[in-house]
Amino acid sequence: MTASFSELSLAPSLAKAVAQMGYETMTPIQAQAIPVVLQGRDVMGAAQTGTGKTAAFSLPLLQRLLRHENASVSPARHPVRALVLLPTRELASQVEDQIRQYAAFTKLRSTVVFGGMDIKPQIAALRQGVEVLVATPGRLLDHIEAKTAVLNQVEYVVLDEADRMLDIGFLPDLQRILSHLPKQRTTLLFSATFSNDIKRLANSYLQDPVTIEVARSNATAATVQQRFYSASGEDKRLAMLALIKQHDVKQAFVFVNSKLGCARLARNLERDGLRTAAMHGDKSQDERLKALAAFKAGEVDLLVCTDVAARGLDIKDVPVVFNIDLPFNAEDYVHRIGRTGRAGASGLAISLVSSSDARLLGDIEKLIKIKAEVEPVEFERAPTRGRRDERSGRDADEGRERRESRIDKHDEDRLAKRAESRDPKARYQPLSRQTKSDPLFDQPYQPSLPPDAKPAWEAAPAVKPRGISANIKPRRKVAALFKSTS
Repeated sequence: MTASFSELSLAPSLAKAVAQMGYETMTPIQAQAIPVVLQGRDVMGAAQTGTGKTAAFSLPLLQRLLRHENASVSPARHPVRALVLLPTRELASQVEDQIRQYAAFTKLRSTVVFGGMDIKPQIAALRQGVEVLVATPGRLLDHIEAKTAVLNQVEYVVLDEADRMLDIGFLPDLQRILSHLPKQRTTLLFSATFSNDIKRLANSYLQDPVTIEVARSNATAATVQQRFYSASGEDKRLAMLALIKQHDVKQAFVFVNSKLGCARLARNLERDGLRTAAMHGDKSQDERLKALAAFKAGEVDLLVCTDVAARGLDIKDVPVVFNIDLPFNAEDYVHRIGRTGRAGASGLAISLVSSSDARLLGDIEKLIKIKAEVEPVEFERAPTRGRRDERSGRDADEGRERRESRIDKHDEDRLAKRAESRDPKARYQPLSRQTKSDPLFDQPYQPSLPPDAKPAWEAAPAVKPRGISANIKPRRKVAALFKSTS
């Protein structure tokens, strides 16, 4: 039986915000996690992406923080009570925006801090006081070192997308951040995927946690149809264009593995007449936010991106996700295709597979426990440089003949002289050696001065410049041999 938000004992201010946002029934992760978090228990929750994990931890946290709400303007009355850590800037901005909407009718304050943006406005917001701080690890450490973020009164810590947070690169930062927090706290971990190693690491941060798994670990949403097509190299772009036309795609995510490939593909799709935006790690945060906003507003048809956009981004009604490159990490495939089919809607995930992707495809099949059937796709191949029609081929052949028959006029004269020469050796002598004889050059070296003659600079009388004392002897000039640079 599906649970309703009206069954929760939420405060009127939170219930009003939930109703205004159109929430009626809870997803399985929300129905199981919210009552546990309201009890103050540690939680490790695993659910498919797009199932509402943000509301599952935000609403109960805000409910428990309502006892601290006040209308005071003093920053000291608004210390950080809840800390939410996320791996990417876009996800941090999205989560803080949702928390702000949930708390719209309360006196609780929230803000977000992440890198790639000017730190001064973030410092100003923190100095005004906030109860809920959403952050990425790197920028939060900057604020901790600058003493603009004080975390000694934190009661709740949330690690969203916990598998990524505890994965390579984030664990040292997390350990430093957690060392600044009180030991008595409630810790919540939410993610779509949990490996055994990640579970062991997570257990070291949680005290007697309640594990909630509403679906099989690493499972993909049942509402997403997965299709695999055979294509390679430049053909992948042409195959994608054919599939866009075939499925009448209006808007889609397009995932690639590299930043350079992302930029190139976006430029090529723009030339194909599609409204395209690129989103990758080399883009500034302002450029990434603008591209995301344009995609949400429907001003962009295709958002070409790397895995910076694979996690947690909630954009409704995106019908298709294209995988131009299969991800190196099979778990990222789960997150990529989770950008479609959100909140119960249907979606389509299309992956283009080349012969070199056999190992990556095998990893995906092993993770999500399916057998991928790679289908052929028909598309019109673009003309290549070696392909010519009759007219262009004839022109090219004529041009090649002209280039091959082009001989310098000077060489023609020299060839003619060689043919007339009676010396048989001259016929086979290279052209570069056919030079006129110089009588002076052929003579042996003869010095122009006798051996006992002095150099010209020593034989000439020394002329002392005016204004110099007669007692100062001029420097003796010495001949020197310098290395030629020619």
